[in-house]
Amino acid sequence: MTDDTSNSRGDPWHHHPPLPIPDTPVFHWPPRVVDALKWMTIRWVNISASMLFLAVAVLVFQFAPIPVDTMASLEPGWIFQVWLRNVFLLLLFAGGLHFWLFTVSGQGQRFKYDAEPLKRNSKRFSFRNQVYDNMFWTLTSGVGAMTFFEVLYWWAVANDAAPVMAFAGAEIWFVAWIFALPILGSTHFYWVHRFLHWPPLYRKVHVLHHRSTTIGPWSGISMHPVESVLYMSDLLIHFLVPTHPVIFLLHLYVKGMGPAFTHAGFETVAVGNTRLVGAGDFHHQLHHRFFECNYGTADTPWDRWFGSFHDGTEAASERIRQRVRERTLKNQRTV
Repeated sequence: MTDDTSNSRGDPWHHHPPLPIPDTPVFHWPPRVVDALKWMTIRWVNISASMLFLAVAVLVFQFAPIPVDTMASLEPGWIFQVWLRNVFLLLLFAGGLHFWLFTVSGQGQRFKYDAEPLKRNSKRFSFRNQVYDNMFWTLTSGVGAMTFFEVLYWWAVANDAAPVMAFAGAEIWFVAWIFALPILGSTHFYWVHRFLHWPPLYRKVHVLHHRSTTIGPWSGISMHPVESVLYMSDLLIHFLVPTHPVIFLLHLYVKGMGPAFTHAGFETVAVGNTRLVGAGDFHHQLHHRFFECNYGTADTPWDRWFGSFHDGTEAASERIRQRVRERTLKNQRTV
């Protein structure tokens, strides 16, 4: 579709990228080397959320470090600093996106996937307001989990309990980690997300995140505390495998602030005719619409391998609907 606000008759979306949407060519056979290299590098050579998070990670490491001897013990003072920094970063990224896209409607409806507004006066949400609900859970549960893993990491580093990789002499491994993080994160997200859709866990935990069928920047890590910890648990790899602290911070920010972009609800952030940075992820937007699909991200083909990939086409929508109908009938027979 084009970037205007019109919608073709019968199209359930206000805007969408060209369909069918792709997933990664990295794992295709026979290998598609050029396409795979382009997929892996494009986010690091363009202005993207990933590049912004890498820049923030470098700035925090260089200009806002906490002394190592301070972090050797779990004192409230430096823990509060870490928490406050994470709150500030969420306000900057999620708050900034929400302000431009929704508060002042700086680009109107251009590039917006779903024409529906964020919900107000709804019993589904705390405070009867989706934005307030999403902000509350993001700034409590979400930031709490971010801070927990970050504090644990710095404490482990200060006590020689986490392996740390120096940059000098290990530049190739530093770059390799940058390219590996999307694959690692996508794999972890797929399996944790499938687990969260197990009916007992969904009803008690994951349903909180799925209150937001229409999504915005504050929806990203609006999660139950159990889900927040599970979602960010792939950060534990830095306690086992040597990485540079900048890589840890990059990973943390991708997990913590990245969902503000992927849940933005708009394909891109634009000022006038200039597209500034990619935002929403239509792959995940489809999950919030249809639930039983796209559990992972497009960086790994787990959804394709296990039959849950939705490419945005009507044929895929019908296949997912049929899958849900068959599961419902099966459950009814077993009751």
